[in-house]
Amino acid sequence: MVRHLVAAACLIATAGHAQEVQPPPLTAAGNRAGENAVRQAGDAFGTVIGREEIGIYDESDVRGFSPRVAGNVRIAGLYFDPVFFPSDRISGSTVIRVGPTVFGSPFPSPTGVVDLGLRVPGDKAGASVLVNADSWGSRMIEADIALPISDGFSLGLGGQINHEHMGDGTRDYYYEAALIARLRPAPGIEFVPFVSLAYTPFHEAATIYVPAGEALPPRLPRNFWNGPAWQRTRETELNAGGVLSAELAPGWALKAGLFRSSVAYFEDFTNLLDRVQPDGTARSQVIIDPPLLFASTSGEVRLTRSWSEGRRAHQLHLAVRGRDARRRFGGAQLVDLGPTTLTTPITAPQPIAAFTEQERDRFRQWTLAAGYEGRWEGVGEISLGVQHSDYRKRIGLPGVAPVATTTRPLLFNANLAVTLTPRLAAYGGHVTGLEESGVAPENAANRNEALPAIRTRQWDAGLRWTMAGDLRLVVGLFEVAKPYFNLDGRNIFRQLGEVRNRGLEASFSGAVTPRLSVVAGAVLLSPRVTADVPGVGRRPVGAISETYTISGDWRPPWLPGVSFDVSAYHVSSQTATVSNRVAIPALTFVDLGGRYRFKLAGASATLRVQVENLLDQQGYELFGAGAYRPVWGRAAIAYLTVDL
Repeated sequence: MVRHLVAAACLIATAGHAQEVQPPPLTAAGNRAGENAVRQAGDAFGTVIGREEIGIYDESDVRGFSPRVAGNVRIAGLYFDPVFFPSDRISGSTVIRVGPTVFGSPFPSPTGVVDLGLRVPGDKAGASVLVNADSWGSRMIEADIALPISDGFSLGLGGQINHEHMGDGTRDYYYEAALIARLRPAPGIEFVPFVSLAYTPFHEAATIYVPAGEALPPRLPRNFWNGPAWQRTRETELNAGGVLSAELAPGWALKAGLFRSSVAYFEDFTNLLDRVQPDGTARSQVIIDPPLLFASTSGEVRLTRSWSEGRRAHQLHLAVRGRDARRRFGGAQLVDLGPTTLTTPITAPQPIAAFTEQERDRFRQWTLAAGYEGRWEGVGEISLGVQHSDYRKRIGLPGVAPVATTTRPLLFNANLAVTLTPRLAAYGGHVTGLEESGVAPENAANRNEALPAIRTRQWDAGLRWTMAGDLRLVVGLFEVAKPYFNLDGRNIFRQLGEVRNRGLEASFSGAVTPRLSVVAGAVLLSPRVTADVPGVGRRPVGAISETYTISGDWRPPWLPGVSFDVSAYHVSSQTATVSNRVAIPALTFVDLGGRYRFKLAGASATLRVQVENLLDQQGYELFGAGAYRPVWGRAAIAYLTVDL
């Protein structure tokens, strides 16, 4: 462990200095040509700017867990329960809030918070068009328009046509239309409504490879899909809602949001190659689902009282959060299409499905919360909160008495940062939470079954250092504990025990010189499972002990408008089975790219080119315990953004 800590310290020491993280700038229509995640990221914990994503964490992995599965997602800081995430038409940026970055964001959660920023239209007319192509054969065009209609009313329109070809040989055709507006009917009042509707008429389900026994599969084919031509999913996706901000009186502010997220599958398929042998032989299976529906209505109302006393600033928050989620699932049929190989196209005719009754579940959750945030200039800041949650879930078949669960926990958070010097602060905190544990994966016998809500807890502490200029450094320790869910000996996805993740995380970001910006980070994780179930190893499935990433963006002085960027990402071996007998070997990815900013018919434009997986790394992507997909190979990407 000492060796790992030294390695992390060396990595971040070469990168620089730190200060409190700020949200990334939001980009709207007419201002997309300048999007650059390396230069706009406030830290290395995880940032998305438009099409670019960097950092050690993302929406699916923070400190070894998924904040998306846990339900820790926010829009403009307000509670949001997404069935799927809004696209770039609605959300132009995302930040992962963890460690010291939770200050200024009331009611943090274990596993971190995914905070989405809305792409709000401004007061000036503008438009952005982006066209994209890659070496896999993908073609895409997206456009956004901002129209000031009148004083206090701006309208944003967006659309996307995406014919995507993936590195595993599958194709996905996607069409979207979106609307977002900003209304200011009176001084101090702003309302931002939005709606996005997407239709996918053609989606080929990626092949999931399940080896026979406890072993990795043989080398998997890349850019090859073996599924039959009739295996194409169709779906529609909706995200809609609105955010209201109002200054009610001096020192009194109201912020509220109401959101609807849903996805409806007209037909859905899961493509499995089961019992894969070392020689590449396997058994082809397909799971055919009847129409499915997943939908959730969620939101939050928060009243804030703010006041100051000299160098001390205070905020008192009262909030109500809620959600009502419904799901219709199950009734699927598993069809065996017979023996095959990894490289043999499947030509079996489409079977006539015989579906069974579908299950229906419903979640209702209300949370009443109170919190306090205080900042004393030169001394420190504190964040305290208490939440009382009422969670109810019902699940069952039509005509059968449903199974119901109810829990009403009292949750709390306490976070403290102490200013040691004008540039150095120490922070620490403890948070408890009630989180979702997701649904059973596609390769489980109880696939799509919703799992119960779980109690979670987190401790963390560290140092935040603001160095010269805008260089920022954060180093911290953490511990997160939760119930452990995975596949048992009967292939049922259920709770097997408890899991505890302890680790060290480090973030460095900022401009080393006026022409060179760097974002670097590291996570050293020590996970541990406690279970009485036979065959369960001491490490959770998906555990990675070491993660390192560094990204740089350089603007050479002799090439005006040109910048070069490079990113490197390394992960150690990954635990692949419940028994811990199989692990995916370590992987290192390098991406190399560049930008050219210029004028195109008087409009600002940026040409972006990049080679992903420059070293053409081979390997496996874990899709669940003992289930795999191939790592995509080297790919060239180019896109042109024009601001009109």
